[in-house]
Amino acid sequence: MKSALLAAVATSTLLLAAPASAQGVKIGILNDQSGVYADYGGKWSVEAARMAIEDFGGEVLGQKVELVTADHQNKPDLATSIARRWYDVENVDMITELTTSSVALAIHELSKEKKKIDIVVGAATSRLTGDACQPYGFHWAYDTRALGVGTGGSLTKAGGDSWFFLTADYAFGYALEKDTSEIVAANGGKVLGSVRVPLNSSDFSSFLLQAQSSKAKIVGLANAGLDTTNSIKQASEFGIVSGGQKLAGLLMTLAEVNGLGLQAAQGLVLTEGYYWDINDRTRHLGERFLKRTGRMPNMIQAGTYSATLSYLKAVKAAGTKDPDAVAKKLKELPVDDDFAQGGKVLENGRMVHDMYLFEVKKPSESKKPWDYYKQLAVVPGEKAFFTAKESGCPLTK
Repeated sequence: MKSALLAAVATSTLLLAAPASAQGVKIGILNDQSGVYADYGGKWSVEAARMAIEDFGGEVLGQKVELVTADHQNKPDLATSIARRWYDVENVDMITELTTSSVALAIHELSKEKKKIDIVVGAATSRLTGDACQPYGFHWAYDTRALGVGTGGSLTKAGGDSWFFLTADYAFGYALEKDTSEIVAANGGKVLGSVRVPLNSSDFSSFLLQAQSSKAKIVGLANAGLDTTNSIKQASEFGIVSGGQKLAGLLMTLAEVNGLGLQAAQGLVLTEGYYWDINDRTRHLGERFLKRTGRMPNMIQAGTYSATLSYLKAVKAAGTKDPDAVAKKLKELPVDDDFAQGGKVLENGRMVHDMYLFEVKKPSESKKPWDYYKQLAVVPGEKAFFTAKESGCPLTK
């Protein structure tokens, strides 16, 4: 009987083990699919990851690549619960996109505990590769430092030397205001004040009145998604721009410009890490995405394509899914795809690539659908992002 029991236990163990090996490589897209950032990343980022998996061939190391997805509703507790289940029960190997900085920071910590790879694309805070860096965590596409250098630095140099911030009241907003303020000060400008605005606000009137009364030349919108488009629409009603102040969309993407329309968005200066009409490779990705979705990707969606593709390349190069080996390869391999050319990953997990300063075209300047931007400048990656040593990441000491 003892032998029979041992045999039964061994058989059941084998049966339990079999599905895990049969599952292949599993990638999770965890982001906001129903709230304020649903257009900014949302289901469109899922489609971008699906494109990357297809372009890679659908398998790696002889195993099928599977994509799972969930809506975290911008709630760190919910996101952590989903990610924990994915890691512990569903054998997810890597989580990416991770819109919302508070969510990304929470998953970053969980990934460190579980020794799993995460590649943040949608969240902005530079803390992810700064004081909150960890060996299995990576940050793609952009961060608050790059946005500050691009938009904050250029507007200050151009004479916009006094600022007032409308700041999203959570980790992302604080980081974006801090990083931009430092760039403004470094270029001889002054910050006259700021006000914190709850996420997903519908009424910006009291905040805009404070910005208006500050007399600052630049009203910096340290928010994103629908919060940005709503604040721009309401700023127009209050005559902010017609009164002589200029709006700076510190985190604004093609998705928000499309939502506003060129009539409302014209003249805005913004920084993105990708635009579909920069070169042949960006056009190649953009046009393929357009055929699948009916829209051009922004830097979050295109960045999710790149992050997914880079992870699969690292697994192939490592010859294993082992997180330590894959993390090592992610930091060794160049990033050269239709999102970024000549990119590199630093010791702290920051992917460094060129950023672009754009001005939104007037309706009369746009020649075809999605022809929204005039390129003002290229911000080299080495200037846009902190170096590993500057970042404050403990891994670099």
